[in-house]
Amino acid sequence: MSKQKLLFWFSALILSVLLVGCGNNSGNENTENANVDAREQITINIFQGKVEFRDQFIELAKQYEEENPNVKINFAAVGGGTDYFTSLRSKFSSGDEPEIFSLGGPSELVDYKQYLADVSDTQAASLALEGTLEGISDENGVYGLPFNLEGYGLIYNKRVFEEAGVKPDEILTYEDLKTAVQTVDEQKEELGIDAVFALAGSELWVTGNHLSNVFIAPEFDHDVTKAFESNTLTFEKSEELQKMVDLQNDYAVQPSLSVDYSQQVERYFSLERVAMIQQGNWIFPSVYQMDPEFAENGIGILPIPMEGYEGHLPVGVPNYWVVNKNKDDEVVQASKDFLDWLYTSEVGKETVLTELNFIPAYEGFDESKIADPLSREIYEYSTKGNTVGWVFMGYPNPWGDILGANIQKYIDGQSSWEEVVENSVNEWENMRR
Repeated sequence: MSKQKLLFWFSALILSVLLVGCGNNSGNENTENANVDAREQITINIFQGKVEFRDQFIELAKQYEEENPNVKINFAAVGGGTDYFTSLRSKFSSGDEPEIFSLGGPSELVDYKQYLADVSDTQAASLALEGTLEGISDENGVYGLPFNLEGYGLIYNKRVFEEAGVKPDEILTYEDLKTAVQTVDEQKEELGIDAVFALAGSELWVTGNHLSNVFIAPEFDHDVTKAFESNTLTFEKSEELQKMVDLQNDYAVQPSLSVDYSQQVERYFSLERVAMIQQGNWIFPSVYQMDPEFAENGIGILPIPMEGYEGHLPVGVPNYWVVNKNKDDEVVQASKDFLDWLYTSEVGKETVLTELNFIPAYEGFDESKIADPLSREIYEYSTKGNTVGWVFMGYPNPWGDILGANIQKYIDGQSSWEEVVENSVNEWENMRR
């Protein structure tokens, strides 16, 4: 073989070896990249009890996934007739623990503290409004971040009130409210409604937590921690609570014990079949979905009258996001990062205000963008200091459900009011012991 041919074949051999080597290196790099992507892919399962913003939150999670392609967020909401904490306990007992879930305050913090990561290192925690972390903190750390601020009272139909000649601004005392209720009831056929109220009597929390809170909060100076630390309950305003239970039930769609939350909000109030319901600004998305015009322009909110606190609305933090510390470190950090993004990024803050319709519990928000009329009214009550504390978050767990069940028996005629009070006070003391 000539030297020229020998050189040609030698060069070809070297080139083929190099190409094979490069090909193998490229394959290894692709494999390594695939392994890295798989290794870095993080799934965050979120489980909480507010069904009202489920669809909006799913869309928000998709936006976060677009910005963070290595993160997958699964969102589940349980509520609206299904007991959230029963479902949560079931998840933990089965080993299907979510990465992020929600808790309501001190009583629930005690039950789940062993699972909770300290979130005091988040930017959101540093921006939380004064007092909003008290229900989820102790001397060792901060274990949750507030969803938002919420308020509740008697949500009313403006058209019905106007046509009946009832002026909401003049309703301050219980007697004022009773007169307004009777006035509307006398004209219900002309007004095209079935009844004045729809009372969600099948829901224990409506009376056992929210309604009772109005009349129990003053006993603890509107301080959730004092309620949580108290071994007893005087129930000094129990008669006022009884009158409000009676008023709502006597003028409600019957049988009230068969009405659940979704029926109350959607079937009766959103379709304008009743004049009032006892609920909060969290109902706005549901009403809007049923009738946008009615939601935007046809509803308002009144305080539940209480002697000495006329014109005061219960306002507080309804739930806290908590992070499961029993997950891998990178998952815990990714969960914190998502919550930070929710309340500090421009996309998150805009969505919180205009899509989730939250009243922000953090600094850095443009309050003028609060989207819905109920939230705007509640924010106005808050800025004026005309509020009642949310001490029901400090009830012994699940004392509110026990009180709600006792009230159900009272409504059904199976128990006297005196028995409701006596039994509920005894249960409080027994549970504290």
